[in-house]
Amino acid sequence: MKTKQKNVLVALGWYDHRLLQGIAAYATQHRWHLAAHSIIHEKVIPWGWEGDGVLAWLAAGDDLAHFVASVKVPTVDFSLRRPHLPFAHVVQDHARTGQLVADHFVERGLRNFLFYSDSENWSQIERGEGFTNALAASGHKCDWLRWREDANAAQSQWTRRREWLLAHLKAGPKPVAVFAANGTLAVEVQELCEDASIRVPAEVAIVGIDDYLLSVGAANRSVSGVDTNLEEQGYQGAALLDRMMRGAKMPAKPVRIAPTGVITRKSSDILAVNHSGVARGLHFIAEHYADTISVDDVARVAGMSRRGLQQAFTEHVGCTPGDKIRQVRLDYAKRRLAETEEKIESIAQRSGYPSLNTFFVAFRKSEKTTPAEFRKVVRRAR
Repeated sequence: MKTKQKNVLVALGWYDHRLLQGIAAYATQHRWHLAAHSIIHEKVIPWGWEGDGVLAWLAAGDDLAHFVASVKVPTVDFSLRRPHLPFAHVVQDHARTGQLVADHFVERGLRNFLFYSDSENWSQIERGEGFTNALAASGHKCDWLRWREDANAAQSQWTRRREWLLAHLKAGPKPVAVFAANGTLAVEVQELCEDASIRVPAEVAIVGIDDYLLSVGAANRSVSGVDTNLEEQGYQGAALLDRMMRGAKMPAKPVRIAPTGVITRKSSDILAVNHSGVARGLHFIAEHYADTISVDDVARVAGMSRRGLQQAFTEHVGCTPGDKIRQVRLDYAKRRLAETEEKIESIAQRSGYPSLNTFFVAFRKSEKTTPAEFRKVVRRAR
């Protein structure tokens, strides 16, 4: 007997294309009919819809939550904004996200920390608590910068918040590691530092959340961010809904989806050291790795002899200045190979290699494979 096709409503008050990709992947495999109506773009509630199950992200608006509750079918909510409603939940592991960022900063030798949030949203709170608790467990303190909206100053809100944030960034000890509660806030920190000539990452290292494609700073993709594994969240949410539609009980606790890891980019690509010459050398390498620079250039900027620089780098960084230049160039090249469709020749040039052949030799020596094969393997793993 032919199995009846499942009719599943996708009712998202907030969404990311990767979440939808995860949902679509599961739906395709199991021949579901997905009914999205116009909730996502036009915020129209599909009163009168009938089907087998609902995948929801119940954000700020109450109308969508009231509708989803009214249809009385198995439902998975990707948010915990309304934990009192009788729905299953598949959500991001925000505490683990905070732990990953804390480890990312501590591994780089940073000792001053800030968490920046702008709302009392449950996800921002969990990220902040995960970050501060992980730092506390390793013996570090963290200041939590909480911006609260002022209803009486709506017109000046944006300016006042930026002035308030910049004052904190200027006043604190340097270098400082800033974990921003989302990608938009991370870009804001980066913009303020640039406007105030605060060096990123030498003075302020920044990590945000994901790649917000509409963020002002997203075009240059220079802000480090946690990959929260949204595709897996969508896929696992759909899988849970499928089990519930077949009669399985709703889980007693939310299902947590662990983040994939921190995507390291320029904004946090730092190694904090208690040696002024080495710190100057590291900053110079980070800023000029794409240029034709040598160890002698680094030594000149550091104000040290070549031999003294070699010894100081080995002691404080664990490698020679030449090794560090090669590492930074290769790390940049690997990010471009993994994240873009840019031609390999262009990546080689932008990574600081004088020729394509030089790049191939260096890449194969380091990674035991070619740039093209590396790109294929990374793409398959995603």
